Amino acid sequence: MKHDIPHDLEIPLAKLAARRAADAYAQRFAGYDYRQRWSSETRLELGFTVMGKRLEGIMDVEPRKLVLELEVPFMFKVFQGKAIEIIEREAKVWLAKARRGELSE
Repeated sequence: MKHDIPHDLEIPLAKLAARRAADAYAQRFAGYDYRQRWSSETRLELGFTVMGKRLEGIMDVEPRKLVLELEVPFMFKVFQGKAIEIIEREAKVWLAKARRGELSE
């Protein structure tokens, strides 16, 4: 499943916001074997385990949007919307902080 999270930031600032959101996910999902890795300057690979099943995804930082792709096993499709909602909500918090100038490296 693919989902866009719009933003109005320059790429470096959007990437910083995405990095901070990913770090917040690490705290929030600590009990779910959360893992993250930047595979390129603008691509974050992330994943966590729920009920013995691994959910994997990527977040690409693009001009005007973060593109989230989440691979959800069939038995978890009912929770897909909730997972996207949680990830988007956290990303929007950090994008707003970046927009207000509250983030620094």
